[in-house]
Amino acid sequence: MPGHARGRLPVARADAERLPFRDGSMPAVLAVMVHTDMPGYPAVLEEVARVLRPGGVFVHIGVHPCFCGGFADRGDPDRVVVRPGCLDGHWTTESWTDQGLRDKVGATHRPLPELLHAFLDAGLAPERFAEAGGATPLVLAARTRSADRKP
Repeated sequence: MPGHARGRLPVARADAERLPFRDGSMPAVLAVMVHTDMPGYPAVLEEVARVLRPGGVFVHIGVHPCFCGGFADRGDPDRVVVRPGCLDGHWTTESWTDQGLRDKVGATHRPLPELLHAFLDAGLAPERFAEAGGATPLVLAARTRSADRKP
């Protein structure tokens, strides 16, 4: 992705918990399908809030915490079975399939309330939410702004 973006957008390779940008310097920040790969995602959200300029927007797009994870049996796309574990935050290598990466590298699961509270705790005020992926959503998206900043 950085190779594709280079020449089109500013690119930096850095630790997401310690972004190499000044406070209030970014008009927007986007996180796509990464929160399960970052055990420190709450700290990442705090960094996002720090680097957003007044009126800046943060968009989170990720797997849906209610219907995706080792607790969700998606073997039949028309009938997803959610087993116990969906309300517990944890790291796991459990996966509904052995055809992907999750059963090999693992993932951090945050229940929906924990994920939403992480936005609020970082000072990001949710504006809009969306779900996608069929009758049982695969994706949850959120658009937020810094709670103490006006557009």
